[in-house]
Amino acid sequence: MKKTIKTMPWTCLGAVSVLAMAAGGVQAAELGAADEPIKLAVNEWTGQHVTTHIAGEMLKAAGYKVDYVTAGYMNMYQAMSDGEIDAAVEIWSSNVSDDYAKHVESGGITELGDLGLEAKEGIAYPAHVAEICPGLPAWEALKDCAGQFATAETLPAGRLVDYPADWGTPGAERVKGFDLPFKAVPAGSEGALVTELRAATEKKSPLLITFWQPHWAMSAYDVKFVDLPVGEEACFEDPSWGSNPDATHDCDFAPTRVFKAAWSGMADKWPAAAEILTNMELSVEDQQPMMGKIDVDGQSVEETVATWMDANKDKWMPVVEAATK
Repeated sequence: MKKTIKTMPWTCLGAVSVLAMAAGGVQAAELGAADEPIKLAVNEWTGQHVTTHIAGEMLKAAGYKVDYVTAGYMNMYQAMSDGEIDAAVEIWSSNVSDDYAKHVESGGITELGDLGLEAKEGIAYPAHVAEICPGLPAWEALKDCAGQFATAETLPAGRLVDYPADWGTPGAERVKGFDLPFKAVPAGSEGALVTELRAATEKKSPLLITFWQPHWAMSAYDVKFVDLPVGEEACFEDPSWGSNPDATHDCDFAPTRVFKAAWSGMADKWPAAAEILTNMELSVEDQQPMMGKIDVDGQSVEETVATWMDANKDKWMPVVEAATK
């Protein structure tokens, strides 16, 4: 699904702002059913935990109750359309299921606008792998050195560590699209992906992996993206597009929007909450260090977010105040 949904208007405090305030002069909205908790979806990766808890703390500051609900990223949209989940605040356009579009079109889900992260996904490798596979970052180099990436599980093909199965199979799609002699093996979790990067970096061993930014591991392990042809809509639909006339997805990931969405009844039930979530924004510069605090330093999500929010009230409190005062 690569379609643009009409979003509600929002403005930001500036290019370096993290959580942007609504345009001046907007009248405050009613809290609505503040005695009933707002259920926010918690998905499988650390950055999403950070974003969701920031959203939750903003809602609490406005006077709401919040429940954090563990939800599978690719299959949560039916629950959102049914009102069992009220909002998801970090959805990646390059890796969203067709189920999302179906529920937007049927009116069960309303998009709340961009989150503001400058995001990228792709096929990646730690920088030292370029010495093992000369010719990188050009994707063609992988055809000649696939054997360097082979494991007992994949012989004679090379191994590509793909996203966890619940996130979709974009790595496998590229292996097929480019007709690469690799086998895509799903990782068990975000933590498993990071473990692969850590181990490969420490051992200077070959690794090809599906990964994304923002993520603290991008800088910690000097991760580079493979150069792939720019992803265009035709690439995902027309096999004749690109280098492989027999397959789609012979291109890079589609340019990524990271956006928010909610149960369509949210604005009626909790008007101010819908306004807060519409106007919240988060930058890579603030999210990525918090991810490092959690995944590297061992802090809890709650502690990390609380510390950030206490130190950055000027970045998020105006959003809450604009919606409630």
